Amino acid sequence: MARIVISEFMDERAVAWLAQQHDVVMDPQLVDQPERLREAVSQCKALIVRNRTQVDSALLAAAPHLKVVGRLGVGLDNIALDECARRGIEVKPAQGGNADSVAEYVVTGALMLRRRAYASTEAMLQGQWPRQALMGCEVKGAVLGLVGLGVIARATARLAMGLGMQVQAYDPHVPASDPVWQTIDRCDTLNDLLGRADVLSLHVPLVDQTRHLLDRERLFCMKPQSVLINAARGGVVDEAALAEALTSGHLAGAMLDVFEQEPLAAGSVLEGAPNLILTPHIAGVTEESNQRISQMTAENVAIMLTSEEVS
Repeated sequence: MARIVISEFMDERAVAWLAQQHDVVMDPQLVDQPERLREAVSQCKALIVRNRTQVDSALLAAAPHLKVVGRLGVGLDNIALDECARRGIEVKPAQGGNADSVAEYVVTGALMLRRRAYASTEAMLQGQWPRQALMGCEVKGAVLGLVGLGVIARATARLAMGLGMQVQAYDPHVPASDPVWQTIDRCDTLNDLLGRADVLSLHVPLVDQTRHLLDRERLFCMKPQSVLINAARGGVVDEAALAEALTSGHLAGAMLDVFEQEPLAAGSVLEGAPNLILTPHIAGVTEESNQRISQMTAENVAIMLTSEEVS
């Protein structure tokens, strides 16, 4: 029986399904214990991870029998893809499994940041009544700008259009002939989108070309009093520049689920920035999506192991 190591949390039903067929070791503490993790993978044929486990050259060298890496999600910047390819290791993300969860997160952020009415609890309990200060804006008629137009961005667009938002996008990898442009306005350049969007949402992977894609210059190119939502990858945004854009009042707010360094350390450059909502890389994790991506990943891994045994 193939030995499968799971280094981060996974839905128990999917783990039990795998355990009916294979020898499974699940220990979410392994992600924070590199030496134990390297020891655990020394005999395994499959490794299942989320975004925190660094599947780098050192870990791969410790796993000479590894055949497949199952990713509980879609981002692959924590996995050394070139090294996996060189070693003949398949990498299987759970494509589409958390699209609805992230889409709902983004649209919720748009509603909260535009309306500005949901941060008044402390003031209210102190006897204040800040009605005029909290008078915000509707999302109906506002422009949602999508940087990247993959599966999650398209799910976000559908929800936003249901609320009456206008959706525009920039993605040079989606050809002008794609039918998606029949319902979403296509921007020729990123700066075009930045200047039009009332709500800007990021949907790009973290690669060399997208690191600090939103640097100080581009953040200050955004439409004044617009808001930013990042549930993609933290390194896409220059956090110090974002804090400046919020503090100066150029941006009306931001919602971040991802950060350049995770977990976010105390004393971050974001500390003290106004109108900022922070969440711990949870946009794509709901009860429902956890079940979907866990079962999807379990099946992806099982199929690969079965095909490897047959061959």
